Amino acid sequence: MKTNILGLPIKESELIVTDLNVLLSSFQVYYQNLRGIHWNIRGKRFFDLHVKFEELYNDAQLKIDLIAERVLTIGGTPLHTFEDYIKSNMIKVGKNISVDEKAVHLIVNSLSELLKIERVILEQSATINDEGTNALMSDFIAEQEKTIWMMTAWLEETL
Repeated sequence: MKTNILGLPIKESELIVTDLNVLLSSFQVYYQNLRGIHWNIRGKRFFDLHVKFEELYNDAQLKIDLIAERVLTIGGTPLHTFEDYIKSNMIKVGKNISVDEKAVHLIVNSLSELLKIERVILEQSATINDEGTNALMSDFIAEQEKTIWMMTAWLEETL
């Protein structure tokens, strides 16, 4: 079996790169959704949500960089055009959302879709002992599950 400089099997690493690029694309759309709801939110909860959405998009921006760097680390090339992001994206694009509950639902649904992608990557990376990708996905999953719980609590809904 051929391995890369990190000792990971090349063929399997290429599959992980493909899925990391799907995750990267989906995170870019999620990030832009967050910017949009941050800019457009209206109503009595504006001040709280405006700050929360900024916190979330800053976090998403950091994660985007971590995903791209992981792609590079395991020998791939991160997608970097809007055309590629739209083609590879797996989450709903939110447009002109200004109502608080619709915005929070968009976040919960987006995070739920991101979790699905991350769990696939986690399973693939565990199979080849790719601890770097495992750790990254584990961290993302734990944080996003907590955010879903908090957003669902805000919506007064159960998981």
